[in-house]
Amino acid sequence: MGFFSKITAGLKKTRDSITNAVNSMLSAFTRIDEELFEELEEILIMSDIGVVTAKKICDELRARVKEEKVTDPSVIKGMLAETVRKMVDGDRELKMTTHPSVIFVIGVNGVGKTTTIGKIASQLKASGKKVILGAADTFRAAAIDQLAVWSDRAGVDMVKSAEGADPASVVFDTVAAAKARNSDVIIIDTAGRLHNKKNLMNELAKMYRILKRELPESDIETLLVLDATTGQNAVNQARDFKEVAEITGIVLTKLDGTARGGVVLAIMDELNIPVKFIGVGEQIDDLQPFDPDAFAKGIFSEEA
Repeated sequence: MGFFSKITAGLKKTRDSITNAVNSMLSAFTRIDEELFEELEEILIMSDIGVVTAKKICDELRARVKEEKVTDPSVIKGMLAETVRKMVDGDRELKMTTHPSVIFVIGVNGVGKTTTIGKIASQLKASGKKVILGAADTFRAAAIDQLAVWSDRAGVDMVKSAEGADPASVVFDTVAAAKARNSDVIIIDTAGRLHNKKNLMNELAKMYRILKRELPESDIETLLVLDATTGQNAVNQARDFKEVAEITGIVLTKLDGTARGGVVLAIMDELNIPVKFIGVGEQIDDLQPFDPDAFAKGIFSEEA
């Protein structure tokens, strides 16, 4: 299955939900009026796009309809797809120009954080990079064991310590191992204990200090992993994590299992954080780089 096919297949539930509702609504109107925009805004909100973003989309459509003197309601769908495409565009490339570069992965338990790390590690190795993992989520033995499974599966090195060890010490040991083994990319797993933001902030700050001290010139990506099936709760998690970490990108998992794919727009618009990867399946290559064209077509294309 090709790149576009994977995205469109993964977005099927979202496409069915949004497109069917939009098509049904537009077919009921013979002209474009305020009632049409109100109903469209309600559909977008129900698709987890969020109140703020849904209003922004409809305001832009109102302006375009007025400026272009559009009267046919059927034209609205194409305009909607174009608006969404522009809204999700932006800097979505991983910044990894240094040797080594660091990917710092954060997120609450259960969102697919460790699986995401394994998939990214596998893809980087396949591209010729030498990768090393750091198991800095030391609060759960299961987290360390799960990362070890993915380390073996991806065929990359891993540094770990005993359960309960200082996460910062694992980061230090991982950096030392990366230097000794001439690794290209360091990927750090972390604990996501949002119920105590102060502790989380202190832990992350300590780990960042070690990275900055030991690798002062290295690029550092901080990726927040979110579960798309949680809808607006994912936006709330992103907002909370943004308070304690310098997030450079979002990984949105489990898009294939939900009709709530509209949450991509809410995250990017309300929080101004780019989505860099989306998960559209269970296979190791089903973690896809986010592509605005494929996303917009995957939601609105009839052919999809």
